[in-house]
Amino acid sequence: MGATARAVKALKHCREAMGIPIVGRMQILERYILKQLLAVAVVVTLGLTFTVWLSQSLRLMKLIVNQGLEISSFLYLISLLAPSFILLVMPIAAFCAVLVIYNKLIVDSEMVVMRSVGISAWQLARPALWLGAIVTLFGFFVSLYLLPSSYRNFKDIQYELRSELGSLLIEEGVFNEVTSGLTVYVRERAEDGTLKGILVHDSRNAQAPVTMMAERGAIAEGEDGPKVVMAQGNRQELDRATGKLSMLYFDRYTLVVDQLRGQGPARWREPRERYIHELLGQSSHPKDRENAVRLIAEANRRISLPLLAFSLVLVGLAFLLSGEFNRRGQTKRLMLATLTVAAIEAASFGVGSAVDDDLAFVPGLYLVSLLPGLAAAWVLTTGARPKRTALQREGSEPDGYAGSGEART
Repeated sequence: MGATARAVKALKHCREAMGIPIVGRMQILERYILKQLLAVAVVVTLGLTFTVWLSQSLRLMKLIVNQGLEISSFLYLISLLAPSFILLVMPIAAFCAVLVIYNKLIVDSEMVVMRSVGISAWQLARPALWLGAIVTLFGFFVSLYLLPSSYRNFKDIQYELRSELGSLLIEEGVFNEVTSGLTVYVRERAEDGTLKGILVHDSRNAQAPVTMMAERGAIAEGEDGPKVVMAQGNRQELDRATGKLSMLYFDRYTLVVDQLRGQGPARWREPRERYIHELLGQSSHPKDRENAVRLIAEANRRISLPLLAFSLVLVGLAFLLSGEFNRRGQTKRLMLATLTVAAIEAASFGVGSAVDDDLAFVPGLYLVSLLPGLAAAWVLTTGARPKRTALQREGSEPDGYAGSGEART
C-alpha cells in the first residue's frame, strides 16, 4: 500500500474514531474551500474592474487637463461607471477562482484525499456552486438596481455640466457637437478663460441655419444662467426659401448657454439609465416608441447576463473534476477551459450587440448564458467517476480512492 493511501486510510479511521459525522466534515470542508474561492473572486474582480475602469476613465481626463474640473468631482464621476464594469468581469472572476483553487487542491493532493474518503464530485463542487449562486445574485442586484442608478447619476451630472457649466465640454481645437444640429468651435482657450476664434453653427432650423463667428469671447455667469459673451464678430442667417443671406456685424453679442444648447425641458433617458420596469413598461413618449427595440433588448440583457456567472463556474468544474486527476497539474484542461470561456464570452458579446438591431436574437441571450452550464453539469455528472484500476478493485487502495497512479509510491 502506498504512503499516500496509508495516510488517507489513517485519516479516515481517526475521523471516525473522533466521532465527527460526515455532515460535519462536509460543512468544514465546504467553508474551507468557499473562503478561498471568495477571496480569489474578490481579488480578480477588483483587479479586472480597476483595469477596465482606468482605461475608460482616460476618456474623461480632458475634463481635468483642458477644462480644470476638480479632481474630487472627476473621481466621483468616473466611479459611477464602475458598476457596468463589475457586471462584466464578475462571471470571469468566478471562473478564474474555480480554476485557481480547484487546481491548487489537485496539485497539493488535497483533492485526492477528499475523494479517498468517499466525497463525490458534486460534493466537492458544492462550494463553487455556492460561489456561483452568490455571484449570480449579486449580479442581479448590480444589473437591476446599481447599474441604472449609477449610470443615471452619471448622465444627470453630465447633463448639468453641459447646461450649467457649458465651457467644460467645449474643447479647444475641436468641433464640439453639443446637441443635434448645434456645433461650437473654439480655436484657443487662454489661461484666464478667454476664448479666441469662436464659431457657432446652428442648423436645428433647417430652413434658416445660423452661423456666428467672433474674434474672442468668454463664459460668464448671469442671472439666467451661464452665458457666452462674444466680441468683434458677425451673425449670418440663410433663408433657404428665398436664398437670401442676412448678415449682422456686432461689437458685443451675448448668448445664454441654455438658449445656445437648446436643451428641452426634460431629457430622454437612455436604456442603460432605466430600471427594468421602465424598460418593459408601456410608454407614449415618441422616442420610447422609436427606440422600443433597444429598450426590450436592454431589459433582456440585464436579466440574462448575471446567469452567465453560474454557467462559467460549472464549466470550470466540468474541466477540473471530470476524469482522472493529475497531481502534477492540469495545464491542458486549464487551457481548454480558458478557450471555452473565451468563446462563450465572445458569443455573449456578439449576440448582445445583434439583439439591438433584431429582437429575434433575444433567445440567443439566454442560450449563451444557460446552455454552457447545462452541458457542463451533464459532463460533471457522467464523467466525474473515473474507472477503478485493477489494483483498486483488489482493495490495495482505500475505498472510494479515485486518484491516478502518480499518487502512489
